[in-house]
Amino acid sequence: MSRLQRLRVSVSRLAEQVTERRERAGRGAEDAAPPSPPAAPVVVSPPDGPPPPASMVPWGVRVAAEVGWRLLILAGVIYVLVKVISAFSLLVLAFAIGLLITALLQPTVARLRRLGIGRGLATMITFVTGVAAIGLVGWFVVWQVMENLDDLTKQVQGGIEELKTWLLNSPFHVTEEQINNVADSLNDWIGSNSQEITSAGWQGVTVVVEFFSGALLALFVSIFLLYDGRRVWNWTLNFVPQVARGGVAGAGPMAWATLTSYVRGTVIVAFIDAFFIGIGIYFLDVPMAVPLAVFIFLFSFIPIVGAFASGTLAVLVAFVAQGMVTALLVLAVVLAVQQLEGHVLQPLILGRLVSVHPLGVVLAVTGGSLIAGIPGAVTAVPVVAVLNTVVTYLRKYAAENALHGGAVPHGATAEAAAGPSGTGAPKAGPDGPARGAADGPGQ
Repeated sequence: MSRLQRLRVSVSRLAEQVTERRERAGRGAEDAAPPSPPAAPVVVSPPDGPPPPASMVPWGVRVAAEVGWRLLILAGVIYVLVKVISAFSLLVLAFAIGLLITALLQPTVARLRRLGIGRGLATMITFVTGVAAIGLVGWFVVWQVMENLDDLTKQVQGGIEELKTWLLNSPFHVTEEQINNVADSLNDWIGSNSQEITSAGWQGVTVVVEFFSGALLALFVSIFLLYDGRRVWNWTLNFVPQVARGGVAGAGPMAWATLTSYVRGTVIVAFIDAFFIGIGIYFLDVPMAVPLAVFIFLFSFIPIVGAFASGTLAVLVAFVAQGMVTALLVLAVVLAVQQLEGHVLQPLILGRLVSVHPLGVVLAVTGGSLIAGIPGAVTAVPVVAVLNTVVTYLRKYAAENALHGGAVPHGATAEAAAGPSGTGAPKAGPDGPARGAADGPGQ
């Protein structure tokens, strides 16, 4: 080792010794120093007046009040919205029915477009064919009812006589005088309420006029949505704020996919129900089997409640026309088909895409019927299914957007929402916007 290296080692050792001595001296001074006196308590002088009321309210009560007034505002908004919808119920229901018809017919228009047929011609062929099919079914039902009306009337009268005989011989000890008193009371009620019955008849005429007006408006809505649905959707997006336009543009195709899946699945399930129940009541020799099957098909569009109502109607007709044994057999057929629908058809055809809890279905159907009667009950469940899909998508969209630092996520959102300039508008093509998660109307 050279002298220079030895000198460096000596200097380093000397520096370490000096540092250790300084540290020891500092610790010794700290041990020798007297302890510091405790800090004097801070005395807060009381305010001149009483404390503010807000500081006296418990925290839980404050939270409950904050949530309460927000819920009141939300309830007020919902109440006003329901009142507005009730005021324009004919317009809203016509548009909703037209949207459902469009969801049913749009795949046919898209298939014809892929075969090279023009948009206008494809729309006209699909619409005319659909309306003609519905008209033929309606005419056939009316014809069957008129053909079997006389026989059904005689069977109803015979059923009433059989019911009267059964009551007289039943263990309930019903006498003929009591039955005659019930019949007389019914006749007296009809005579005393003839004015109300007549008024109800005029109200029925008004309802029929409104029904045909709404049906005509729904047909016009269907035509325009089938022909130019994409441009209508693009025009609707202009009313959405630019910040939220990307999410709404991505949620639209998802909502349309849910709606079309619901309508097609419901039509298939309703047809299977009507077919098997119709065959059952036909072989049981129940009159007007075909009209009853059509009614079962139509009532199947109202989940749970519609199946109960149509099944009850079939059982009543069987009871009046053929007696108790036939009515029980019809009830068995209806229950068997309904079990097949609930456990096999619904999960297999509709799947999880439009899955709504049965409690939600019952509440939706009840609320829709209270607001708009039978049309409200028909449209309530698809509205709930679409809202469920939209809310779920927007929640995922917000999470992905936050994960990517505000950028539009990839997938259906980027494809349907990101425009050429990145403003969130859908990409325009020769026939409308680019395809998103599902094809919309107006292919």
